[in-house]
Amino acid sequence: MEFTSNDLKFLEELGIDCSHETTKKNHDTKVVVGMSGGVDSSVAALICLAQGFDVLGVFMKNWEDDDENCPSAQDFQDVVSVCEKLGIDYYAVNFAKEYFDQVFEDFVSDYKKGRTPNPDILCNSKIKFNVFFNYAKNLGADYLATGHYARISKDGFLLKGLDQAKDQSYFLYRVPEKVWGETLFPLGEIEKTNVRKIADHFGLSTSTKKDSTGICFIGEKKFREFLSQYMQSQKGYFKTLDGEIVGEHKGQCYYTPGQRRGLGLGGPGQRWYVVKKDTESNDVFVVRGDDHPSLYIDELLATDLVGQRLLEIDKTDLHCKIRYRQADQECHVKREGDKLIVKFPHAQKGVATGQSIVFYQGSTCIGGAIIDQLGPSHYDKELNIKGESWISV
Repeated sequence: MEFTSNDLKFLEELGIDCSHETTKKNHDTKVVVGMSGGVDSSVAALICLAQGFDVLGVFMKNWEDDDENCPSAQDFQDVVSVCEKLGIDYYAVNFAKEYFDQVFEDFVSDYKKGRTPNPDILCNSKIKFNVFFNYAKNLGADYLATGHYARISKDGFLLKGLDQAKDQSYFLYRVPEKVWGETLFPLGEIEKTNVRKIADHFGLSTSTKKDSTGICFIGEKKFREFLSQYMQSQKGYFKTLDGEIVGEHKGQCYYTPGQRRGLGLGGPGQRWYVVKKDTESNDVFVVRGDDHPSLYIDELLATDLVGQRLLEIDKTDLHCKIRYRQADQECHVKREGDKLIVKFPHAQKGVATGQSIVFYQGSTCIGGAIIDQLGPSHYDKELNIKGESWISV
């Protein structure tokens, strides 16, 4: 693609450096762009090209299932369309075996234990910025670029994306810090609305394509239907906290604390919420109302810490996220060996073990951990159920 002066001016007005000095500096630098077939990675490739890099697009397939709910064939055709429009070469690579062995098996194992894992986080650390990163380097890449909304500081630290509504640093905290010096996030400094504008301005076929949702390898497939193919489930009962049976569930593995949709429970009164599961009895406990005290906790224990600066902390005040797109939450952390005790001045709702908690100092992501145990809920405290010795270290 040849960029006109008006094209470059358009990009410059959106905060993208396409100056002659920049394009000249990048002329002999090869960038492999991980392309998913979506608008974000399409625009990431375009920006790299406009900034003078030698760009190669690579489509990564992580799942063999290719039905109408997981349309990797169509996604690859969208990659082909964009790359041909940009005039860059492209490849497809299949990491389905690596994904199954390094991500999916752990995902299923955690669900069997009654936890709520996030495979997208593991995919980034194990596949995209490990297996795929090494593949890109073997192709001669100086940098790997992706369409993530995140930034990298000059000294090689992970930062939040400029668009706080799209910031994806939460999903990247487990990526080895050593790769940041050879990684580019072209969308980190711009807002999502401008990404669509760029795709439309340059006539990319993905400009109006709907953003993907759901877990990375499942896409928009019905989660319960998908999971049932890989693990046995047993029907059981929905119960209130005082033991009253209010319905039948299809398998406790399909539900997570804080969930309010897809329960199939009705009747007069406020909406039902899942508060906890018992893997031994196969019961799922539910309450009515989003303000029920059993939904809220003030502290938790986290394990499997990642991030050198986080590991150096003894105790301090930080900000954190327990889920993607959550506003920053104040917290106090205290390290106990390889574990963290995290306390919140403001109660947290619908927290589940197996989720990630990611910590920040300002815009800098300093690491994260896996939620292993929950402190007593406000309901527990009212009844003094867990008491002071809830932590099993």
